[in-house]
Amino acid sequence: CKILRCNSEYVAATLHLRGPERGAAFCTALRSYSLCTRRTARTCRGDLAFHSAVHGIEDLMIQNNCSKEGPTAPPRPRPPAPNARGFESLDICDYERSFLYKHGRPPGFQHCAAFGDPHIRTFHDDFHTCRVEGSWPLLDNDYLFVQATSSPVAKGSNATVTSKLTIIFKNMKECIDQKVYQAELDNVPAAFQDGSVNGGARPGGSSLAIWERSPGRHVEIRAHYIGTTIAVRQAGRQLSFSIRAAEEVARAFTEEQDLQLCVGGCPRSQRLSRSPRGRGRVPAETARALCREMLPVEDVYFQSCVFDVVTSGDANFTMAAHGALEDARLFLPDAEKLHIFQ
Repeated sequence: CKILRCNSEYVAATLHLRGPERGAAFCTALRSYSLCTRRTARTCRGDLAFHSAVHGIEDLMIQNNCSKEGPTAPPRPRPPAPNARGFESLDICDYERSFLYKHGRPPGFQHCAAFGDPHIRTFHDDFHTCRVEGSWPLLDNDYLFVQATSSPVAKGSNATVTSKLTIIFKNMKECIDQKVYQAELDNVPAAFQDGSVNGGARPGGSSLAIWERSPGRHVEIRAHYIGTTIAVRQAGRQLSFSIRAAEEVARAFTEEQDLQLCVGGCPRSQRLSRSPRGRGRVPAETARALCREMLPVEDVYFQSCVFDVVTSGDANFTMAAHGALEDARLFLPDAEKLHIFQ
């Protein structure tokens, strides 16, 4: 598969385009890029970088009003870079830098979280409290598969908590071997299932790495090759998941991959009201006082905290909501969207 050669030829052809003549030359370069991908399509059929390039070309052709019919030309030879930091040194496994070179702007990002009961904050800033007992996919796209397994928070309760998380980083040629991360209650390891702490022996292996933030309680997984960071935490008897993903990565799925809690939230039949009903294990006012200590803004994180403490009787759920809010503060590209009020 020669997709990397197609990518580098396209970048070389467009890197120095400026001024009013840019439009026609840019369209010529895009048509050449498209032709190059078609020539290598047979050998690249299973390559994620190839499919990403094909979709990217289509988007750029539409955005720049380029006709699919028209001249194509070999890329202009590029003068040598004046220093060692030219494109030749660009690592294909550094998503943000590659995106900046291709599009002239940094990528956009989206945030999703699952914590507590579980409560789901979707990529579109919808917020649901879910029953979802058993295993449900949080994400299922071309790059990532994330599954959360839930069990009842207490005997006889409708509410559930996440007791196990499985995260699969799918094989990406040049960058990483497929890696599986698994966390369970009282076992939040700072390594993948095979014992490694990075993406393996490929040239871009270091573009995927695990960092231990708090031993046995909080790990961060950075996947630079897809512009994505994931946090896994344990607070009390539940696990939480947070992700900051590049928009292109979050949208890389087909119609068949339609059940993703991070994309569509939990199905209507699985949604719970956060209004306290009946007798809880802790009085609502006591829960509110406990939650207010950690969450002074009475937004959905605060409401979720109250719901969880009332339902479970476990004050550790204040830490779960607080951790989710801290992850959102770090991961959300738009700070004004941090708090959601319902």
